Amino acid sequence: MQLEIMPKKKRLSAGRVPLILFLCQMISALDVPLDYGGKAKLLEDLVQPPTITQQSPKDYIVDPRENIVIQCEAKGKPPPSFSWTRNGTHFDIDKDPLVTMKAGSGTLIINIMGEGKAETYEGVYQCTARNERGAAISNNIVVRPSRSPLWTKEKLEPITLRSGQSLVLPCRPPIGLPPAIIFWMDNSFQRLPQNERVSQGLNGDLYFSNVLPEDSREDYICYARFNHTQTIQQKQPISVKVILVDELNDTIAANLSDTEVYGAKSSRERPPTFLTPQGNASNKEELRGNVLSLECIAEGLPTPIIYWIKEDGTLPINRTFYRNFQKTLQITQVSEADSGKYQCIAKNALGVIHHTISVTVKAAPYWIMAPQNLVLSPGEDGALVCRANGNPKPRISWLSNGVPIEIAPDDPSRKINGDTIIFSSVQERSSAVYQCNASNEYGYLLGNAFVNVLAEPPRILTSENTLYQVIANRPALLDCAFFGSPLPTIEWFKGTKGSALREDTYVLHENGTLEIPVAQKDSTGTYTCVARNKLGMAKNEVHLEIKDPTSIIKQPEYAVVQRGSTVSFECKVKHDHTLIPTVIWLKDNGELPSDGRFTVDKDQLVVADVSDNDGGTYTCVANTTLDIVSASAVLSVVAPTPTPAPIYDVPNPPFDLELTDQLDKSVQLSWTPGDDNNSPITKFIIEYEDAMHEAGLWHHQTEVPGTQTTAQLKLSPYVNYSFRVMAENSLGRSLPSEASEQYLTKAAEPDKNPMTVEGLGSEPDNLVITWQPLNGFESNGPGLQYKVSWRQKDGDDEWTSVVVANVSKYIVSGTPTFVPYLIKVQALNDVGFAPEPAVVMGHSGEDLPMVAPGNVHVTVMNSTLAEVHWDPVPLKSVRGHLQGYRIYYWTDQNSSKRNRRHIERKILTFQGSKTHGMLPGLEPFSHYTLNVRVVNGKGEGPASPDRVFHTPEGVPSAPSSLKIVNPTLDSLTLEWDPPSHPNGILTEYTLRYQPINSTHELGPLVDLKIPANKTRWTLKNLNFSTRYKFYFYAQTSAGSGSQITEEAITTVDEAMASRQVDIATQGWFIGLMCAVALLILILLIVCFIRRNKGGKYPVKEKEDAHPDPEIQPMKEDDGTFGEYSDAEDHKPLKKGSRTPSDRTVKKEDSDDSLVDYGEGVNGQFNEDGSFIGQYSGKKEKEPAEGNESSEAPSPVNAMNSFV
Repeated sequence: MQLEIMPKKKRLSAGRVPLILFLCQMISALDVPLDYGGKAKLLEDLVQPPTITQQSPKDYIVDPRENIVIQCEAKGKPPPSFSWTRNGTHFDIDKDPLVTMKAGSGTLIINIMGEGKAETYEGVYQCTARNERGAAISNNIVVRPSRSPLWTKEKLEPITLRSGQSLVLPCRPPIGLPPAIIFWMDNSFQRLPQNERVSQGLNGDLYFSNVLPEDSREDYICYARFNHTQTIQQKQPISVKVILVDELNDTIAANLSDTEVYGAKSSRERPPTFLTPQGNASNKEELRGNVLSLECIAEGLPTPIIYWIKEDGTLPINRTFYRNFQKTLQITQVSEADSGKYQCIAKNALGVIHHTISVTVKAAPYWIMAPQNLVLSPGEDGALVCRANGNPKPRISWLSNGVPIEIAPDDPSRKINGDTIIFSSVQERSSAVYQCNASNEYGYLLGNAFVNVLAEPPRILTSENTLYQVIANRPALLDCAFFGSPLPTIEWFKGTKGSALREDTYVLHENGTLEIPVAQKDSTGTYTCVARNKLGMAKNEVHLEIKDPTSIIKQPEYAVVQRGSTVSFECKVKHDHTLIPTVIWLKDNGELPSDGRFTVDKDQLVVADVSDNDGGTYTCVANTTLDIVSASAVLSVVAPTPTPAPIYDVPNPPFDLELTDQLDKSVQLSWTPGDDNNSPITKFIIEYEDAMHEAGLWHHQTEVPGTQTTAQLKLSPYVNYSFRVMAENSLGRSLPSEASEQYLTKAAEPDKNPMTVEGLGSEPDNLVITWQPLNGFESNGPGLQYKVSWRQKDGDDEWTSVVVANVSKYIVSGTPTFVPYLIKVQALNDVGFAPEPAVVMGHSGEDLPMVAPGNVHVTVMNSTLAEVHWDPVPLKSVRGHLQGYRIYYWTDQNSSKRNRRHIERKILTFQGSKTHGMLPGLEPFSHYTLNVRVVNGKGEGPASPDRVFHTPEGVPSAPSSLKIVNPTLDSLTLEWDPPSHPNGILTEYTLRYQPINSTHELGPLVDLKIPANKTRWTLKNLNFSTRYKFYFYAQTSAGSGSQITEEAITTVDEAMASRQVDIATQGWFIGLMCAVALLILILLIVCFIRRNKGGKYPVKEKEDAHPDPEIQPMKEDDGTFGEYSDAEDHKPLKKGSRTPSDRTVKKEDSDDSLVDYGEGVNGQFNEDGSFIGQYSGKKEKEPAEGNESSEAPSPVNAMNSFV
């Protein structure tokens, strides 16, 4: 039995059910395998209705110079016979000597190269292939010879016009079959340059938005190329002469002002007007799947620029292309969704104009589900389904063996129901070929499908005792091709006495193949395939051997050698002992040079006398009959003599990109590396561009080691690929290479379904199904759509499905409220369906809950905390996702009922199904009311009956204010405001106070209780002129509240203050101070006189005994002494004295300085005139700053220091 390859796999269950394949004949296309190699004899007695395998296209244009070949190939058992009709009547080929039919085929060959004419055989042909089981028919093949007529002779007058005018050069090519390709050239067969100003329209005319003098020429020639006949027709040349306005007015210019001759520049400029199409609006109709081309060409000066918009939508990004300098808008693979109004806008500096094109997209019929062949056994049921779509909706009609089913022989086993034929209890006479015709005004589809009624026991077509050898850890595929009617079930066994396979490590394909995804050593053994149906059983044994993989355990390594030296590369191979490996060496993916310098030993390659040409990539390739491995290394050859330091940089871009081995889903890319710039290339990065879906955007494809220059690339269907390569070394990445040639892969059905499928209701009676659409790259083909299916999870309803356009949402209306649904979204395109999608669960829309929580009661924990309990509501009454319970609570009034507060409702939500919760932060001594509501995604349900509770008293807050007023000598009056939050009934106030002395020490603390109804209190018998600190707080029965503090001072006694006398104003004190100052002045004068005379005194003696190390002696030849100078009068010193630049006085050995033993200006005298602390240490010397002096103080300064 031959089956079409299906993408879906069935994985064996992990349970105890035997591994059985069930094939659904109502879905799978089944065919009798007429030729299966050595097993063909098993099938000699099988019969099969005819099937058309090859035919010419519906619109068949032939070259009138060659023989006409109309193809019609078919298969069947017994082999079918062929007949033809022409223009609806039987075509007797035996009567026409020029017509022959190919042997064993229905293909017609009409010999017109001798004497016939192609026009004689124009017409509509149809082929019929017939055997005893039925008749299959081909499409109606319309045969027409190609025509390439000549241009009609016409006389073309030269065209003369002024610079800046618009111009249209008509082409009007002859009508040929197929239509000609138009282009403009000159006499030298050079294409005329085109740009935004000059361009060719879709009708072939050449449009000038405005002409320039350089447009003048005599050889504007329109050419028409007819590809079928390989001929080119030429129109007569057109002469154009463009004259400047200045040339026309040269004579007049001498007599007119500049303004009159040339005018303002704007007088020659003009806003745009459309050359084509005419008017403000036009209509355009296009067929689905074609390329929609819209054109707007405008004239004006300056040259207008064209823009395009879609009035009622956006232009499809991946299918929109602009041609002819934006004058032509093209949309590929146009669909009904592209219908609408498109607007072209022409704009220059002087104005803007618009033209609206109303586009209508129609569709010739296209398959939704083409009819599939059926092989049934007698008594079985089946169905042929033929579903097509189009615009307008196509009409479905059925034929049986090429005859309309209405007049075909009656078959009681069949029943026609629109696009479906249902078969019940078929018999052998029910075998026939049925044709489904779907047609509308734009075309038709014809599909053949046979019903073959056979009663055949199972037959296994795979050769007996086939040996499969597989490398470990790779998939193993064991074939079991079979045929039978009814469809056999398949079981696999391991070992001669083993039971049916039960492990979940096996995958069973629909064609009977057993797959072991990861074959291990213990997978070795004999496997038996058993096929059974009600007519019998067949079995076949195959054998599986698992081999160790081949690996290179010692790879060649990168080498840099000097010219003339020897280099070796190692390559040690490990392999299965039953396999014999072959090891070969390659250089740059080619054979090694036939040179005696290259020596290949068992495990290594040796290259002697290395030359520059030996540099490159060396590859060790080890292969067995089952696998192949390779490893490469690069050899770099350098000069033996020292060379300047190389310049290191990123590699140069690769070049010479080439695509080979072009398959549907893979291609091989090869390239030549650029210069590595003295840093070996570590890897190559390959990127691709999808010119169809994302032009200009490059994506990462893969990376390969730097030793490779080829890569096998996996491709996706329906993508227009271009590739580029970048090289990378340790310094960075190269610039990209030039792009490769483009490669368009074939369309295929989608291989994945939309992601993030969700079902959520936006209203109580709907279900909104959303998903993430596939992008253009993932669509795998044109006509991307989605099949959206849904059914209630807990019901017995069948799936309801609808096919929608490429959108991301579908709304199901009329659903019950909040019911679980099973949902799946499957992608499809013009080729077919994606794999079966995963089923997800969603819910229809939620509604507000219906029931309030019951049995609500409150337990007060303390003055600020309460616990609430309630009974949960029934889940059915929630009518949505239970999000939790919400408590509303508020205070009515305080317990003292003194004032009514503003009612502020507070809300607290408890997530999930909790039935109790705590209310924190309550106000003490307050009446509270609360209710509870259940919450779902839609909102809140009804409130429970209100419950009232009150909180006990708490401690009060601090008094709102505390002020001290009316201070006197022995009293202070306190005024305060009660606490803003008494939190109960105030019982009393507590006042505590204590004095603070001048050193901020606190005195004894006094406590005083004050009645709660007081807001003022006077303290008496206080000390005068004393600071007091007060602590004040309120109390309730629950305890003391927070305190507030304040400080105040009693006033001073004025009588006592008047008895206090300032001693500094008394005469006797002033006189005493003057006498002391005079005495000090006299002592200072005496000391200075004695020092200047060199007299000795105790300080001098001690100075001689303990000289100050900081004193720098004068030179021996300088016998002078330094003398003191007042720093303020700046008088010069005596002869021999020197003042350093830092304005400090140097001290000699013989100097007697007052500051040498004291503290400078801070030194002081005792009463007897001696210094205090004369041995207190040496003086710190400080540099002078500004006008300040560091010299020793004068007597006046010393006196000031004493005072």
